[in-house]
Formats: sequence, C-alpha cells, structure tokens
Amino acid sequence: MIDDTELNEIVTRCQKGDDAAYAELVDMFGGSLYGYFYRLTGNSEVSNDLLSEMFMKLVKKIDSYKGGSFKKWIFTIASNIFYDYLRFRYRQKKLLDGKAENVGEAILEVDETSDLRDELEHYLAKLDTDTAELLMLRFFGQLSFKELAVLRSEPIGTTLSKVHRGLKKMRSLMEENEQ
Repeated sequence: MIDDTELNEIVTRCQKGDDAAYAELVDMFGGSLYGYFYRLTGNSEVSNDLLSEMFMKLVKKIDSYKGGSFKKWIFTIASNIFYDYLRFRYRQKKLLDGKAENVGEAILEVDETSDLRDELEHYLAKLDTDTAELLMLRFFGQLSFKELAVLRSEPIGTTLSKVHRGLKKMRSLMEENEQ
C-alpha cells in the first residue's frame, strides 16, 4: 500500500488537473470502493453505476479535500452516494406503490438477497442498512474506529458499541442458520 505522503502528492496532482494522477486514484481505490458498494447493494450493475458516480464526484470535489485521512474523505463521499441511491430507490418505490394502488396492480417484491454471492453478503443483507454500512466501512473500507466516529459525528465509544452489536447480530444469524 502507498504511504500518506505519496498519496497526498497524488491528490495534489489531481487538484492541479493531472489526469494521470486521477487514474492512479482510480487504480488505488476502485477495487475497495466497488467492494463497498457491492456488499451494500448485492448487485454488480448498481455497484458499477455507483462507482462511476463516485469517480465523477471525485473529479468535481477533489479541491474540497484539505488534508487529513484521504481514505476517510473518499469513503465519506461513497457513503453519501449510497444514501442518495437509497433515497432515490425509496422515492421510486413510493411512486410505484402509489401508481399500483391507483391502477389496482400488484407490485412484486424482489428478493434482494438473491443476487448475493457468498454467505457474508447474505448475512449483511439481513442487518439494518446503518449497521451493514458501518461494518462495510470498518472491514471493507478499512477505516479505523476513530475515522468512523468522525465520519458519523458520534463518540468513538458509540461507534465501537455499534460495530460490536452488528458483529454480534451477524454471529447470531450465522448460528441460527447452522441449527
């Protein structure tokens, strides 16, 4: 992995409009950001769309990065993009539900876990969105507890507790499945 000094140099080059530096950031963070989105959505097409949006935002917002943890900064943007996606889906579902009621059509529920490819993603999907995102940021985004607490504007103890409860809930779901 690249050290903070080298990363800051790449970011500085991006802020000056260096296209090669943007390509380096895409190479560095593309995989982990895709994994973050995929584990939250369980859908590769949606994850690719969110990743594309992420890198478009990176180009627009790179000048707003003023130092500190670049990883935290970039995953904050990713988190905001994911929440925008959820809000869009919620509005879309409400609109469709309203139309279905007016026309009298039934809307089929889609089993969102059907696209999940491994056991971990299956259990993450059973958690509430906030907990699943927190675990994704911690373990797939590799953010420290301190970075998570700052990102979520909450005390570090609260963040530690939420991660612990989320892991405990996942363990419980896994044990239930084994029986």
